[in-house]
Amino acid sequence: MDLKSLEEIRHAAAALASGNRDALDRLVWTGVFAASAELRDASRHVVLEQARSAGLYPASVQGLYEARGRSEVPATFTVPAINIRGMAYDTARALFRARRRLDAGVVISEIARSEISYTDQRPSEYTLVVMAAALREGWKGPIFLQGDHFQINAKKYGGDPAGELDAVKALTAEALQAGFYNIDVDTSTLVDLSKAGHEAQQAVNGHLCAELTAFIRQREPKGVTTSVGGEIGEVGGKNSTPDEFEAFMKVYGDAMARMAPGAKGISKISIQTGTSHGGVPLADGTIAQVKVDFDALQRISQIARERYQLGGAVQHGASTLPPQLFSKFPALGTIEIHLATEFQSILYDHPSFPADLKREIYERLRTLAADERKPSDTDEQFFYKSRKKALGPFKRQMWSIAPAAREAIGKALEDKFVFLLEELGTAGTRALVEKHAPFVPGSFPAFGHVVAASKGPEDVSGLSD
Repeated sequence: MDLKSLEEIRHAAAALASGNRDALDRLVWTGVFAASAELRDASRHVVLEQARSAGLYPASVQGLYEARGRSEVPATFTVPAINIRGMAYDTARALFRARRRLDAGVVISEIARSEISYTDQRPSEYTLVVMAAALREGWKGPIFLQGDHFQINAKKYGGDPAGELDAVKALTAEALQAGFYNIDVDTSTLVDLSKAGHEAQQAVNGHLCAELTAFIRQREPKGVTTSVGGEIGEVGGKNSTPDEFEAFMKVYGDAMARMAPGAKGISKISIQTGTSHGGVPLADGTIAQVKVDFDALQRISQIARERYQLGGAVQHGASTLPPQLFSKFPALGTIEIHLATEFQSILYDHPSFPADLKREIYERLRTLAADERKPSDTDEQFFYKSRKKALGPFKRQMWSIAPAAREAIGKALEDKFVFLLEELGTAGTRALVEKHAPFVPGSFPAFGHVVAASKGPEDVSGLSD
């Protein structure tokens, strides 16, 4: 699959400009897996230039969420934020096929700080893959790329506060440069419930969230207002309350006034409602049912809109919830919902996923993730919780699964995406996002080397493997 030289990339660029889809697939592969940084960068440049020519561009949801906060956009949808982990190109293609079927514009593609590490996908690679998938499936318009849970690690912060904060800032700068104009700041790990009073509990969280917001405002492209999300309750912990939200906004607002007077603040607030990332696996591998605090979602969303003109509250850890619950989120005014683990499960558990590869992955996990296994864990629990850690080490093997198997897995993903997009009310929203997220000149990310296309179309099917 790899293109072996700049000359081959030039031929592929010409073929891509003439609509050759095989050329696009090979450029994406090279942009991800080529051993040479020069070839990776050149391939990425070609794909992104073609995406721009086709009318695709990274954008911020800020304008849409502000309009929602002003009640200019009806609260009839909840924006799904889809974490793309394994088989990223096939998964993203399935998402854009679903979006095209429904004309669903209000959809975010995201990746968390932790996922960037264990899936081996830096922001520039993620941008390449998502934009290429949109191009491959004939999508046009704004693409919302989001840094999910750009999180301060509480243990690392305790040992080296400046070093951990600088690490998150460095990742944030890298993501902005790659066209991530939506960043979820997560300093909720530093909420201290042992302190007296909500403002004291939220003090470090609110201060550092403001510091990171100010950092983003200094580095975002001219004309772009990056959508920044804050968080008041760590997912999997204590359920959030309106009083905690109000306290956070007081601390955060005061800090923003000192650090970045007049700058835009957050556009949404993530809260804890009783869910956890990935769900809680039982001994037989099934997922425990949870009780979602829908009242907190509704009340905090209402306060966020009416008092602070934010988009509303965000639900995390939702992909393993019962299917019948998803239609409730738009009715409650939930602005955004984050979905990840079920798509990973569809990948691993699909009948077309190669059994020998799965056995190899699970055997590797026995040592790769041995430190994460609890003494009480069954194999089913352990593998369910740890198999995400194999997505990076086995990335090339997963991308190399036979085409027929990848097509079957992609169809299952597409069907799930269609269901979720319909339940969350996103069908027919393309025109809405184009209105509120127009292209900003100078905001398109630029990667790598300029590669001039050869004259005329070329057949790349015979290029060396």
